[in-house]
Amino acid sequence: MAGIEIVPVDNLLRFLTFCKLPRLIYKGQKGFAPSLDAERWNLYSHKLNPHFQHVEAQEFLARKDGKWVGRIGAQVYKTIQPVSTSRWQFGSLDAIDDIEVVRALTQAAEEWLRARGAETIVGPFSPDINGESGMLIDGFEATPMFLMPWHPPYLSRLVEALGYDKAKDLISYRHLSAEQDLSKERRIADRPEWRDRLKIRQLDRDHLKQGETALMSDLFNDAWRGNWGYVPLGKDELDGFADLMKYVMPPEFGIVLEFDGAPVSFAVALPNLHEITADFDGKLLPFNWLKLISRIRKHKFSTARLLLLGTRKTLQNSATGGAILLSLIEDMRRRSCVDASIVALEAGWVLEDNMGMRKPIEMFGGKIDKIHRVYEKRVAGAPSAATEAVREEATP
Repeated sequence: MAGIEIVPVDNLLRFLTFCKLPRLIYKGQKGFAPSLDAERWNLYSHKLNPHFQHVEAQEFLARKDGKWVGRIGAQVYKTIQPVSTSRWQFGSLDAIDDIEVVRALTQAAEEWLRARGAETIVGPFSPDINGESGMLIDGFEATPMFLMPWHPPYLSRLVEALGYDKAKDLISYRHLSAEQDLSKERRIADRPEWRDRLKIRQLDRDHLKQGETALMSDLFNDAWRGNWGYVPLGKDELDGFADLMKYVMPPEFGIVLEFDGAPVSFAVALPNLHEITADFDGKLLPFNWLKLISRIRKHKFSTARLLLLGTRKTLQNSATGGAILLSLIEDMRRRSCVDASIVALEAGWVLEDNMGMRKPIEMFGGKIDKIHRVYEKRVAGAPSAATEAVREEATP
């Protein structure tokens, strides 16, 4: 690893570099679209993102021959135990095609996590499972999607060569409206047995933080508790997302389904902002923010992503729950692909073994578009001198 330097992200300049590093090393590769710097600042800021209240975290950068060539993050949950997996995690792994760079980055994360008691680490979660999960292993040249991580084909190969094994695969589906005339299909909610029991309303975008985010948090956490990797999604985290929803989400893209008068399910989709930010190179300043506002108002989006969805646990795996889930998926597809003229709607990430979710999506014509893999690695063993040094520094 001669010539490779690993440095902690411990100042503003390194933080800004960490946020924009993917576009520095992946720019021009087919399938990659840079995220907006301002959005990444909010995502990775330990002060702005409520997620970091629940973890101890450290990010690292790799430099080779004077150039930034990779990054990685490491974190351990303080009190939360993710379901059926480790609370010691890595994420945001991006690097050039150089196994020694990837080795140096993963070793830095492993050492940091081992110093904090890790025996097995899991990831990538960027920064958490409710954020951007997994490493892309299939669908490299598929349409880039907003808030969906992209990685080059070589990265998973290098990670696996360094002893990381598959923990879970996460499936993303794509619905193409051209394949079906949705406007002529009979809605489940219109059938006699459901007509008076199932009602669908739009989220109140003007009062998201005054009630809707609390409802979404409640429904999401009730729906996904017990699932592999589950970590609660707090109202504070959704409040941070609410401003984006208010200004970017069309009214018909946020819905709540009520059963016998009680809210039991919800879904949120967002238009694919990559369609209007491709020429920004991640930058909003000094004048791109004006272009963004104008384009959001005028642009006719052709792609969108189903970002959040949840149905109460007590209704899952039942005939009623099946009707509710099918009705929700059907209505969201109709709203996006018919009312909003979206050509393709992407739904992900779905755990590979969650057939209760996968079957309804496939029933409505969803085709696998991308696969992201979550890896795990056992790192227990005698601590190295570097580990002991970190541990001594952390001891009061």
